[in-house]
Amino acid sequence: MREDRGRVLIVAGSDSGGGAGLQADIKTVTMFGGYATVAVTAITVQNTLGVSDVFPIPPAIVLAQGRAVLDDIGTDAVKLGMLGDAATARVAAELIELAGDAPAVVDPVMTAKGGAALMALETLAVLRERILPRAALLTPNAPEAAALTGRPVETVDDLRRAGEALLEAGARAVLMKGGHIEGPRVVDILMTSMGETRFESGRIETRHTHGTGCTLASAIAAGLAQGESLENAVERAHAYVREAIRHAPGFGAGHGPLGHNWSLKG
Repeated sequence: MREDRGRVLIVAGSDSGGGAGLQADIKTVTMFGGYATVAVTAITVQNTLGVSDVFPIPPAIVLAQGRAVLDDIGTDAVKLGMLGDAATARVAAELIELAGDAPAVVDPVMTAKGGAALMALETLAVLRERILPRAALLTPNAPEAAALTGRPVETVDDLRRAGEALLEAGARAVLMKGGHIEGPRVVDILMTSMGETRFESGRIETRHTHGTGCTLASAIAAGLAQGESLENAVERAHAYVREAIRHAPGFGAGHGPLGHNWSLKG
């Protein structure tokens, strides 16, 4: 692993509760030994009980943040999270282009853990047409996969079929996340044109899962930024997230945050 690699430009929203969004992204990239930079897309007012308000950042300022980072610091990977409106999604697509060969990991954040909508419907078209074909990896959960493909995703077989549809639509690789599918085991499927790899584990019964999607995508982006293969980056990220869930600090009365610093607790 080269010592000068590991820079990740994160284009996402801020979570005042610290469990998801940019806060989870920065913690994760840092724990992986990388260097996180940001282009803030929105400020959310939230805690473990849910999102009560959202203040979008003007798209021109989002673009300016990303340009400032890329012009000076550069990046080895890009991670997209909450985009919100179509104009911001177009800016995110432009930042992926400006980042050149740096791989982009796209977490298509559509709702918060408590159910609040975080993506406008018209943003889906931009995501499909401009971002999906440029992404090194798309990481939808079952509801997001259903929205992206227009088909129900209620079983692992549905998840696989949705992944095939996304590959046919132009995605280079998809990590189909099965956490929303009922059952004692969680099955995620990494799918590329070369085949698929399943990541399966027993479900951890807990309410402290706020920010799992953000954390997983950022962990993968950190691995790719450091030169890991996609499969190795996903495998390492899965192990990290599982332990972060197990070591959740138990904060809040709702969907609590993960224990991002679990590896430091000895």
